This record gives sequence, structure tokens and C-alpha cells, in this order.
Amino acid sequence: MQRIDHPLLSPSLGSHKTLTSFHFGTAGTGLKIYIQASLHAEELPGMLAAYHLRPLLEAAEAAGQIVGEVVLVPVSNPIGLSQRLDHKPMGRFELDTSENFNRHYPDFAKEVLPAITGKLGADAAANVATVRAAMADYLAGWTPDTELKSMRKTLLGLAFDADIVLDLHCDCEGVMHFYCEETCWPQLAPIAHFMGSQAILLAKDSGGGPIDECLSGAWWRLAEALKKQGLDHPLPQGCCTTTIELRGELDVTHAYATQDAKAIFAYLEHLGVLQTGHQPAVPAPLCQPTPLAGSETLRATGPGVVVFAATPGQSLQKGDLVAEIINPIDHGAEAVRAGVAGVFYARIRDRYVTAGCEIGKIAGPVPFRTGPLLGD
Repeated sequence: MQRIDHPLLSPSLGSHKTLTSFHFGTAGTGLKIYIQASLHAEELPGMLAAYHLRPLLEAAEAAGQIVGEVVLVPVSNPIGLSQRLDHKPMGRFELDTSENFNRHYPDFAKEVLPAITGKLGADAAANVATVRAAMADYLAGWTPDTELKSMRKTLLGLAFDADIVLDLHCDCEGVMHFYCEETCWPQLAPIAHFMGSQAILLAKDSGGGPIDECLSGAWWRLAEALKKQGLDHPLPQGCCTTTIELRGELDVTHAYATQDAKAIFAYLEHLGVLQTGHQPAVPAPLCQPTPLAGSETLRATGPGVVVFAATPGQSLQKGDLVAEIINPIDHGAEAVRAGVAGVFYARIRDRYVTAGCEIGKIAGPVPFRTGPLLGD
């Protein structure tokens, strides 16, 4: 194992943060897998899963069982991790800019298309290498002028040439669920089943520029751009990414983290990156994928105390009661009901809401939303 500490741009005199990556195996000998945790820094289950995954990878490397490279970043957001306000963690948005730490990543396809034009041919593997070289050149030429941008560049520098990217997050309260681009789903379906996902949300460009779609979206965007130019160069999906929501923010237990680490390890065995002599069988799926555009976000029309009638993981029918919003002044109760049938996969942690606040999400099978599909 190799540990590399990456200094971030210092935002102030006497202040300096570092992002740390751990590298297992040998680059260029097989697939590259990149795993990062807690880009939204208050979402801690991924950190604990990384803690339990690391000794498994260390033992596999010591036994000579890693064919390829695995990069593990257990704390991917040291900026957000240091942010607290009135004793509460503030790890989703950078306080200086109010920007979501998992938005505003660059459009790789737009940036590298001019550099690869005229350089691709009939060899798909060579085309992938050409695109990755152009991505490396773009990153090398990017000079960040803020701490946040330097962190984004560092994370992309570690992940841009990975074949598989696993971005570990969690919801406020929820069951295990996945976000994945449509072009990546065939390659990533096994890990969703190993991890026991109860909802799988698929989209082609969910909007907002999250890191996972920055990395995977570049490939299908480039392939489409080449076709528009009338070029018939084969360009595979060179990077497949998924955002894995490890249940809820309070689901930070050794039992869950050990289970999740073992599931990720089994997926790496399935891919052949770990050759332990054991080929795990992919479990039967617990759910079928549904479109992210079919996910309903329930909101309160008025303020009050939230009393949930539905629990995460529950299958709902249209019209089922999800929650009541209690107004103790007017002695009223607003019923929040399911607008679609599907799995109630996530809900808020707080129990008081103002008008318009999000209550929870239901994974419906029929798309009905357009435009940006991710929340703030």
C-alpha cells in the first residue's frame, strides 16, 4: 500500500488542509477502481466502510491477490469536515461560496473534444487511452484559485482514468440505494445486488455536475459528439460510476460498515481485480431499477411538526399516507400522501419543517420530471 498526501490550496495564512489517498496493487496491470467516501462531509457511513475495507485490501495485496489498482480515499472532503456552525456539522455546502461539494465539476467532454478531434481511429482501446491522455492534459493545465477548486482537481486527478468509480454517500434517513447513469448500469448492477440495494435510480444526465457524472458522462457525451460529426470511431464507456447511498446519516455502526466493506470486496472479486480464488455469486436483486425522473420528492405545503406514517423501505401505493404536518397553533394536521406508487427510499431527519420543505422521496417506475433531477 502507498499513502499519498495531497496538499490543497491554502485559503488563509497559517491554514492548510490535506487530502489523503491509499493505493493498492499496481497501476496498468488491470482495471483501476476508485473509491471515495463522504464528499458530503456529514455523511459518515462511507468513512467507516472505508475503515473496514482498508485492512481487507491490505491483506489481499500482501497475498499478491490484487490484479490492477484500487485507490481508496476515506475522507474525500477535508474542507467540509472542518466546517461547523453552532456546534452543528456543515459538510454539504462550502461556507465561503454556498456551493454544494458534489456539484459544479467540469464538463470533461466539452473540454477534451477539441484535443481528441482527428486523433481517434478504429482501435477502441487506443481511443480510450487517447481520451484519458487528453483528460490528463486538461487537468494538468487547470490552475485552481480557491481551496474548493483545488480539492475538485485533486479528486478528479485521482479518479479520471478509473474504470469503475464508487462514490460513497448516505441520505438523512433511508435504505440502501444507488444513483447511476444509464450507460453504466450493466457494469454496476452486480455491486447494487451485492450491497442489497432497495432502490436504484437511473438517469442520463441528472444535472448539476456531480463528480460521478463528470467522470462517466464524459464518455457517452464524447461518443454522441463524434456521431454528430459523422465519425464512426469506437469509444467504449471508459469509466462507469455510481453514487452509493449507505442508508442514513445515523447508520454508522461497525455491523453495517463491515457488511458494506465485504460487499465491495466481493464486487472486486467479481470483477477480477481481487483474485482470491473465490468467485462470489451475485445475489438476486432486491428491486428493479427505476428512472430518477420517476422519483417523487414530497414537500410540506405548510409549517409544522412532522409525524411519519411510512418508514424507509416501505412500498407505497398512490394516495397512501406518508406523514402528517402538525400545526399546534391552529390545531391542524396536513396529510402528505404518495403521489406515485413505489418504494419510500429516503426521508428527512429533522421533525420540524417550514413551508415547502422536503419530506421524503418515492422511487416511482414512470418518469414524469424533466430538467435537473438532483436536489440541492
